[in-house]
Amino acid sequence: MRRGACPSLATPMVTGDGLLVRLRPVRPGFTPGELIEIANAAAFCGNGILEITARGNLQIRGLTAETVPLLAEKIADAGIEIAEGLAIETPPLAGLDPSEIANPVFLAERLRLTVAAHQPPLSLAPKLSIVIDGGGRLNLGELTADIRLRAVRTGGKILWLLALAGTEATALRIATLEEAAVVPAVMDILESLALMGKDARARDIDPAAFNVRLASVVDPHDIESMKPAPNSAGIHELGAGRSILGVGLAFGQIQVQGLRTFLEALEIVGATEIRLAAGHAMMVIGIAADRIAVAQALALGHGLRAFPRDPRNHIAACAGMGACASALIDTRAIAQMVIDTAPSLLDGSLTVHVSGCTKGCAKPSASALTITAASIGYGLVVNGPAFAAPNAYIEENKIRTAMAHLHKLVSEGKQAGESARSCLTRLGADVITTAVQQG
Repeated sequence: MRRGACPSLATPMVTGDGLLVRLRPVRPGFTPGELIEIANAAAFCGNGILEITARGNLQIRGLTAETVPLLAEKIADAGIEIAEGLAIETPPLAGLDPSEIANPVFLAERLRLTVAAHQPPLSLAPKLSIVIDGGGRLNLGELTADIRLRAVRTGGKILWLLALAGTEATALRIATLEEAAVVPAVMDILESLALMGKDARARDIDPAAFNVRLASVVDPHDIESMKPAPNSAGIHELGAGRSILGVGLAFGQIQVQGLRTFLEALEIVGATEIRLAAGHAMMVIGIAADRIAVAQALALGHGLRAFPRDPRNHIAACAGMGACASALIDTRAIAQMVIDTAPSLLDGSLTVHVSGCTKGCAKPSASALTITAASIGYGLVVNGPAFAAPNAYIEENKIRTAMAHLHKLVSEGKQAGESARSCLTRLGADVITTAVQQG
């Protein structure tokens, strides 16, 4: 029961509302019935709050030392397989998306089995993660990972681009490999990390050593960058009359009863599978095209994000005060306040990050604007993560006024065709700081 590791059934984490566990399915998704079973178990063993994380994992809150084993038992009795150990992540539409270059699920499974069979077992950093991306529309380019693999097509061949320590944009490219060479190359990296110590991450590796050891088929720097994924909320057309509905949890959380009734309604309209997705979202699979608008309306009626233009799509908020012992502000109340007072910021060009402390769990990477707790109330970080030094400090009773000033700055300051992000970038941190500190 510790912090600094990924909370699981075996190692729950202490939070402000009890113990927390994080679940990843062995298969790409759950059936609606399986998620209902998990919701029932969470209601019985926890406090009735479920979360989907920014990386698309399911979290159950409010557990105790006595109820964690009972939760594990209920999940096992329902026949639901939960992945343990090294996090290997694939996009939510893997194997379904006609735009993906290769299905990453099979490669992920081979790697998972190889890691599990390694003798002696590899001792790796608890938060170490691997992304294997087929290159489709809902790609994982924005997720930070220690090891990144992305399918690319070049010269009539499908290859895998290997990169270390970062997102699609920031990770250091190492090699482009034939598929047969991928698992041995990744195992070489993991073995090196294990030898470096149980806290070693990919950022600690000397990339030159692997540049020499891994022979690239083509220069990895010649590979074109992947386009950012669209927001998952909304209807995604796959062709041939197939559609998938993406829905997101409002600020990452939902009450068990609300989730349960929503899932029961989805079963009625034909849903067969639910895949968790990055950005606190779920992809609903199996609904006929002529009924998917009904499912979208159901999602909206349950308070979920079901449309691409929902302003809540563009706010990342952590659990906040009351749910997390480290949080010093009510993040969800602040997030809603931003929606109410500064709508000009939420045009989809940027994400406003609301963090209860400087750890920035909801969005570890930099945001155009981050609101976090400070000694006098709030800190505002411009173009940085939650742990960065704030550009401005705002007293607790002035945060609403400060956001209203920022809304006015953007709405009146935008040039023709300019986005909120471009406007804020052009104006700069000093102008933003002056605006929020008026009055």
